[in-house]
Amino acid sequence: MLKNLLGYLSKFVTPARLALFEKVLNERTNYITVVLEDIFQPQNASAVLRSCDCFGIQNVHVIENRNEFSVNKEVSLGSSKWLSIQKYNKEEHNSLKAIKKLKKDGYRIIATTPHANDQTLHEFDVEKGKAALVFGSELPGVSEVIMSGADEFLKIPMYGFTESFNISVSAALVLYEISNRLRELDSEIWKLSENEKDEIKLEWIRATVKQSQLLEERFYTEMTKGQD
Repeated sequence: MLKNLLGYLSKFVTPARLALFEKVLNERTNYITVVLEDIFQPQNASAVLRSCDCFGIQNVHVIENRNEFSVNKEVSLGSSKWLSIQKYNKEEHNSLKAIKKLKKDGYRIIATTPHANDQTLHEFDVEKGKAALVFGSELPGVSEVIMSGADEFLKIPMYGFTESFNISVSAALVLYEISNRLRELDSEIWKLSENEKDEIKLEWIRATVKQSQLLEERFYTEMTKGQD
C-alpha cells in the first residue's frame, strides 16, 4: 500500500523534485540521532536543526521539561520540514522517557559535556554502534538525568579561556566530524533501509504537495472502489 500511495502522490511532484528527494535520502542516516534537551533559545534550536539537515541526520528528539521548543524560521531556513522530529513533553520526567526509548531502539546515549575526563571528539568510536548525541540547555548543559543514564561522554577539545562552545556551534562541530567518519564505513551500516526511505519520502511529498490530504483521500476511495 505504501508503494502504491507513493506512486500516486508522486504524480503531483516534478521529476526534478523527486530526483532531489532520492539524492538526499541516499545520504540520510538513522545511525546517528540528535537529542536536544530543554533548549530555550529559538536561534540555537533552529541552527541545530539546520546542521542536522546539512549533515544528513534524519531523526531529532526534542525534550521539553521547563522550556517549550520553538523554531526561528529565518535561521532554520525550513530545515525542520525535512526532519523527523519527536517531542517528549507529556510527562514529569521527559528526559528519562527519552533515553529509555532511545536505548530500547538500540542507541548508546552520548552526553556532550566539557568535563576533563570525557573522551574527545577525535577519540569517539563511530563503529561501536548507533549513537544518540545529547545536547543540553544553553547554561546548565545536560541534566543529571541524562548524565546518570549516559553510556558515554563526549567533549570538544578547546584551548582558550572560554569553557564551552555555544550549543549550535557544538552540534555543528560534532556532526561535521562524525558524519564524515560515518561515510567512511560500509554504507549498509549507516544508510536508511528502502522502507525507511519510502516512509520519509511520503512525509516529504505530503509537505510539498498542496492539498495532499485530499489527494490521499481520493487515492483510498479509488482503491476501495477497485476492490468492490
